[in-house]
Amino acid sequence: RETGVALVVAGSRLMTGAACLTAAAASRVGAGLVQVAVPESILPVVQSVVREATFLALPETPEGTVAPEATTVLAERLAAADALALGPGMTTNPVTAAWIRGLVASTPVPTVLDADGLNAFAGRASELASRRADLVLTPHTGEFARLSGGTAREIAADRVGHVRKLAAESEATVLLKGTRTLVGTPDGQVRVNPTGGPYLATGGTGDVLTGAIAGLLARGLPPADAASAAAFLHGRAGALAAARAGEATTAGDVLEQLAEALRGVHEA
Repeated sequence: RETGVALVVAGSRLMTGAACLTAAAASRVGAGLVQVAVPESILPVVQSVVREATFLALPETPEGTVAPEATTVLAERLAAADALALGPGMTTNPVTAAWIRGLVASTPVPTVLDADGLNAFAGRASELASRRADLVLTPHTGEFARLSGGTAREIAADRVGHVRKLAAESEATVLLKGTRTLVGTPDGQVRVNPTGGPYLATGGTGDVLTGAIAGLLARGLPPADAASAAAFLHGRAGALAAARAGEATTAGDVLEQLAEALRGVHEA
């Protein structure tokens, strides 16, 4: 499809930026409509930052994280969504984490799981295979270690091998972030992304990547292709941003260059 609907479920009272960056990135890669669902207390902040979206206020816990009652509120939006981005900025609140696990298991919508969405499955990677929809996991080395039960040093020593193992165990597409981001599939294939660099190792850039994957999933790309294309565009956008801002490059700078990175691919 040319466009589609990307639903972003993200954020908490103390982490509003993650939802904003994720939603904006989905728009920048061509999702036809982005819907943003966040805890009700942060909705005004997110609305003031993200202009190209529709919004939904979710019930929240006393700590300002998504509450289990959100399932009912989200039902209509999920039914209309072509892709779901889940996890950025949602915290490790145990009530919210349990809700995330239930949503991943039950949703029929292709899903990108990042950040606290991944942390909800720490030590539970085998549970990821019990689900209905396509799934893309986007861990950095630390999140990967928590998921798999290994150590960061072990993961770094054999990144390809560990990506293959987790992709097979979870029956999901696994994108392991790094200087050379890897994308692995359940059948054992591993792709190496040629773009990227140290300028992407700043807070919020992972949220931009998650949004880009969700936007491309919404447009109809298969999970491995959406992850690979988003990683390439993300790295290219990072290089364009770093050419202007150097060591001061921020996630917002990378976000601003996503459209230019995509245009460059179309013109190549």
